[in-house]
Amino acid sequence: MDKLFSPWRSKYIETFSQPKTAPGECVFCKALRENNDDANLVVARGKLCFLILNLFPYNSGHVMVVPNRHTGDFTALSIEELTESMQMLQRAMGALQTISKPDGFNLGSNVGRTAGAGIDQHIHFHIVPRWNGDTNFMPILADTKVISEDMTETMKKLRAVLNK
Repeated sequence: MDKLFSPWRSKYIETFSQPKTAPGECVFCKALRENNDDANLVVARGKLCFLILNLFPYNSGHVMVVPNRHTGDFTALSIEELTESMQMLQRAMGALQTISKPDGFNLGSNVGRTAGAGIDQHIHFHIVPRWNGDTNFMPILADTKVISEDMTETMKKLRAVLNK
């Protein structure tokens, strides 16, 4: 296969041509501070953490729970921050089960650059919905991952379930 036509992706790709943050600025802190949840793909806010869609998703519905406080040190999180983050993880997984009925989830955090954290200065927890057979030929042949739903639609669906 030489070509893959997906014109809808051009809107997504164009977002990479403009910097989202100033050099050295944390994307999570920026999303929290700006209070522009639609533009920043923030799904829900708690008192001590928030839920945000991953701009570079591994699968449709890939979200992250992010403590409000800027720290890359998991051991520095308070019991209150940990508790609310775990409750948000649980609520988000329930919402994802309702809207997309995955067969399973990958749940976790990469703590530190060496462990694979793309943003290592602000701890965050990933929830990746998984379906039987969701690994296909696209990443192997074209180094491309197909995300089947526009992220703003996923955000709207998650909000609807979380706000019930």
